[in-house]
Amino acid sequence: MADTASSHKLSALLDALRPEEEAEHVSVEELIQKIGERAFAPLMLVPALVLVSPLSGIPTLPTLGGLLILLIAVQDLIGRNHLWLPGFLMRRRLPAGKLHGALDWLEKPVAWVDRHTGERLRMLTRSPLRHVALVIIILITAAWPPLELLPMVTSIGAFAVSLLCIGMVTRDGVYIAAGYVFTAAVVTLSITLFNAGVSAGQ
Repeated sequence: MADTASSHKLSALLDALRPEEEAEHVSVEELIQKIGERAFAPLMLVPALVLVSPLSGIPTLPTLGGLLILLIAVQDLIGRNHLWLPGFLMRRRLPAGKLHGALDWLEKPVAWVDRHTGERLRMLTRSPLRHVALVIIILITAAWPPLELLPMVTSIGAFAVSLLCIGMVTRDGVYIAAGYVFTAAVVTLSITLFNAGVSAGQ
């Protein structure tokens, strides 16, 4: 595992992702090499944070980001030691300038998280309870492709995934619990609005 991946400071993770000054594009493969192919939780967290940032507005990026997170979560759940991703995902590139902008946008919230993490509710960050978080991440990201055209939907889901992954990376179960609560609230609200729409149409 890369040193960055083993660090509990999320700001160190963001710093490691910054492209070289002369770079015009950065591939998914290059980002994975920076994080470490065995660092499953950080590898899920990075695309989730990107999809919370303004980069989520790039067409098809939410679907590709969701697929990336989904594949990583499944492999983490089944206990793989090394990550495998299909070539078309590994070759996917992001504009270096936009990645810099997204990382700048994330600096303040990530710094806040770094100041507010600790060893709390550690049982939620360990197996078998950790597997519950992975299953929820899989379910959330599996629903993204048909919902990409709806404004903010993927960003809301990415925020929930980010909370769960932050908890796993920092080993702070409070963030995992917050991810559960946020996900439950969004699902409940969605069902309520859907039922209200059905009732209004009758």
